[in-house]
Amino acid sequence: MRRLLELSLGEEGFVTYSAGDAEAGVKILSRETIDLVITDLRLPGMGGLEFLHAIKKSTARLPVIVMTAYGTVESAVEAMKQGASDYVLKPFALAEMLMVVRKELAANQLVEENRTLREALGQRYEYENIVARSERMQAVLAMVERVAPTNTTVLLGGESGVGKDLIARAIHEHSHRASGPFIKINATAIPENLLESELFGYEKGAFSGAASSKPGKFELADRGTLFLDEIGDVPPATQVKLLRVLQEREFERLGGTKTLKVDVRLVAATNRDLRAALEDGTFREDLYYRLNVVAIDIPSLRDHKEDIPALVDFFLKRFAKDSKQPVRGVTPAAVKMLMDFSWPGNVRELQNIIERAITLSANETLDVADFHLDAASSRSASTSATAGPAPLLPEGKTLEQWEHEIIREALARANGNKSQAARALGLSRNALRYRLSTMGAPDSPGDSDT
Repeated sequence: MRRLLELSLGEEGFVTYSAGDAEAGVKILSRETIDLVITDLRLPGMGGLEFLHAIKKSTARLPVIVMTAYGTVESAVEAMKQGASDYVLKPFALAEMLMVVRKELAANQLVEENRTLREALGQRYEYENIVARSERMQAVLAMVERVAPTNTTVLLGGESGVGKDLIARAIHEHSHRASGPFIKINATAIPENLLESELFGYEKGAFSGAASSKPGKFELADRGTLFLDEIGDVPPATQVKLLRVLQEREFERLGGTKTLKVDVRLVAATNRDLRAALEDGTFREDLYYRLNVVAIDIPSLRDHKEDIPALVDFFLKRFAKDSKQPVRGVTPAAVKMLMDFSWPGNVRELQNIIERAITLSANETLDVADFHLDAASSRSASTSATAGPAPLLPEGKTLEQWEHEIIREALARANGNKSQAARALGLSRNALRYRLSTMGAPDSPGDSDT
């Protein structure tokens, strides 16, 4: 196998060095300039994982591809934890290995070029529709800059409302796939029994009501990017098919027998702790390490409050233009109040608050009274304590009015998705349906979850 790979890579123009064991490989690395390592995990003498550790200790950025048999895929997952760039399951086609080699070399080269260029120029990162003046957000955009030109799978983390969809789109628009489709799908917005057919499509007659064949999101995203939001809520059965697509870039439609090949870059997002999901067994470990090749954590708004004045200005200009309202600015007192708020709903909540203020105000300059912030969050964020217990309800509101306002706010944050709003409120779908009916907004049997 070693000799076959050496010949095959040599025919493709690569200069190769081969070693019969890890010890000989370490010696080659010490005296030659190497751009990439391919290694088996089962080796005589020093084991493959120990060899990988030695490589990463001396040359952290050197990409390493590991080979392993299908029955020992757990070892490959462990190798990914230790810093391997990718793995290939044996038996494999030489064309597959060549594809992985070229991908890793190209990714490593682009990352280095971008890092060197940015360090030389000392420029700040600016992306359309993304406000990022703070160091925390500049670090996020620096990661976008490095990972966008590659084909690497990206996992976006962060609370709801921080702007994961904007970062995913920025990755797509600054990649070589920018001319291809950008397809979005939210795992929580689709019932579990329909998610697989939405992702992979279905053939006519695959299930009751399937009157014709339908392509899935992976087919629609071919030669482009698929943004899968809330991946932590994908059911286990669908996780298996996702892993296969990431490994082999192929799948079958629901009810179909024809294997379809796709060229899709996956960007996934979650507001859950996937490591906790690994521990409780609700998320596959091998899928996690396939997704977590590059992880970008987007900070909550309360962790980069210095961006709030620029965000206020950004949303003010957008909504004032759209609504044709004569609003031109915000008073310093109002900006201070917004800076002191805790923003549990993050940037999305700030956006909604500003849009509501512009819609309801008749003034050219928005003041403190024009912004209606959640009283409980305002109290928790305030640094000045007051004597005596805080009131349980906002001033002038009954319990029923407060409950109705909370329900309306949950629906607004969930973009009208009743199932998602129910989960946010800690209610069952039927409990939310009952409360909506008491508000005079009955949820008829024909209504969907959105």
